[in-house]
Amino acid sequence: MSEFLLYYRRPDPTTWVYMSSFLTIGLFFVFRRFWSIRNLDIVLLILLAPGLLMVNEGYRRQTRLARLASAEISAAANAIPIEAEVAPEEAAPAELPPTDETSSESETSPGSQPVTTDAPAEPESPPAPRELTAEELTKLQESDAYRRAAGLQRTGFITLFGIQFLVLLRMLLDPLMVRRPLLDPNLTTGGLNFLGISLFIFMMANVVASTPEIQQEQGPKLGPGYALINMLPAIPTRPISEAIAGAEPPTMAELTAAEQRRTMIAKIIAILAQSAVLIGILLIGNRHFGNLRAGAGCATLYLLMPYTAQMTGRVDHVVPAALILWAVLMYRKPLIAGLFIGAAAGLLYYPLFLLPLWCSFYWQRGVGRFAGAVLVALTVLMALLAFAGGEPFLTHVQRMFGVLNPNKGPNELTGIWELGWNPIWRLPVIVGYVILSFFFAVWPGQKNLGILISCSAALMVAAQFWHGYGGGLYMSWFLPLLLLTIFRPNLQDRVATKVIDGRSRPTRRSSTALDAA
Repeated sequence: MSEFLLYYRRPDPTTWVYMSSFLTIGLFFVFRRFWSIRNLDIVLLILLAPGLLMVNEGYRRQTRLARLASAEISAAANAIPIEAEVAPEEAAPAELPPTDETSSESETSPGSQPVTTDAPAEPESPPAPRELTAEELTKLQESDAYRRAAGLQRTGFITLFGIQFLVLLRMLLDPLMVRRPLLDPNLTTGGLNFLGISLFIFMMANVVASTPEIQQEQGPKLGPGYALINMLPAIPTRPISEAIAGAEPPTMAELTAAEQRRTMIAKIIAILAQSAVLIGILLIGNRHFGNLRAGAGCATLYLLMPYTAQMTGRVDHVVPAALILWAVLMYRKPLIAGLFIGAAAGLLYYPLFLLPLWCSFYWQRGVGRFAGAVLVALTVLMALLAFAGGEPFLTHVQRMFGVLNPNKGPNELTGIWELGWNPIWRLPVIVGYVILSFFFAVWPGQKNLGILISCSAALMVAAQFWHGYGGGLYMSWFLPLLLLTIFRPNLQDRVATKVIDGRSRPTRRSSTALDAA
C-alpha cells in the first residue's frame, strides 16, 4: 500500500505554472477593484513564468543534443557500431519476455549464450561522452534541431526582459504612489500559513531528492563571483527527461566523496537560505508593516511562484536574496544591515551597486556604522579566499569584485548574449546602470523604508539586463523585495532620523547635565 500512497512525483513545470497561476489569482486578485495596481502586479508576476519555461526547455534541448552528439562521436571513435552488436539471429531470442522459465534456462543450459543476462547489458550502456571540440560544436550548432532550441531559448529571454522592464518601471514609479489602501489576501492568516508550510515542505523534499547532475540542463553556468560559492553545485528541482517538459529525473552518476560533500553542503545552504527568506518576509510584515497577514500572503506568493519551484536549490540565486532581505529586516541597526549587504556584495558583486542608495538612506544618521560594517564583511570574505586554491589570490579577488573587461565576445558569455545579441550593447547598459545606481543617492531626497525596498528591487531588476551569464533568470535577487513592495503600506515615517538612535547623543546629554549641576 505504501508503494502508491507514499509515492510522490514532482509536478511538470508547465502544469505547475497553470496551477500556481490559478491559485495566485484566487488568493490575491482583488475582484472588487478590478482596475487596481495590485491586480496589475499579480498579472506581471504571472507573466514571468512563460519566458522562464521557454529558456529552460531550450537549454534542456541544447544539452541533450550535445550529449547525443558526443556519445555518437565517442562510439564512432571506439569503432563500436551499435547496429551490429546484435546479429539478426540473436534478435529473436532477445524479444522474448523475461519470464522466470527463460531466465532459469539461460543459467543452466550450456548452449544459451545469446540469451544470458550479461549479453544484452553491453549494448544498453552507451560510450562515455566527452567534451566536443570547437569544430564539432560549430557543426552541431548549424543543425536545424539545435537552431530551433536556440530560437526557443532566445524567445524566452526576450520575453523575460520585456516583463522585467515593466517590473522595473513599476518599481521606479512606486515612490510616487502615496495612497496605498489596505488590500489583504483573500484567505485568512491561518490558511495562508498552512498553505505556505505545505508548499515549503514539498519544495525542500525536492531539494533533498534532487541530483547535482541535473544542473547541467538547468541553465547557464555561474559567471564571475565569489570562488567558494562557485565551487558548490546547483541543486535544481525541475524534473528533466526525454519528454518535452520532462517528468523523471535522470539517473545520478557516481559521485566522488568530495562531490558528495559539496552536494550535501549545497543542499543544506539552499534549505537554510530559503527558510531565511520566508522568515525574513514574515518578520518584515509583522514588525515593519504591522500586518502579519500581509507578511504571510507575501511568503505564500513567493512559494507559489513557478520560478521558486524550479530554482529552489540554486545557491547563487537564493543566498544573496536572503542576505539583502535580512538587511531590510535589520534596517534599524546600520551595523548589522551593513554586514548583510557586505556579505551579499562579496558573494556576487552586483549588490555593490546598492551602496549609494543605502548610504544615502543612512546619510543623516548611521552611515559610518553601515559603511564600516560593509568593509568588515568584504574584508573577511577576501581573507577566506586564501583557502579557495586553484588560481592566484589576486585573481580570486578580481573575480569577486567583477573587475574584468566588460567587452567580451559571445563565446565568453552565456544567456541572451550568446544567442544573437551583440555583447557590445552591454557597455551602454552597464553605463546606464551605474548612472541609475548613483541617481538613487540623490533621488528621492527624503528616503524611507518603502523607498529603500522599492529602489533596491529596481536596482536588482536592472542588473538582469547586463548580467552576462544568464541575466533574466536570477529573479530571486529582486523577487522578495518586489513582493514586499506590492504588499507594503505607507511607510513615510520610517526614516533614519526617527528609527535609528544616535550614539553620541546620550554622551552629550550627560555632559550637559553635569555642566548644569
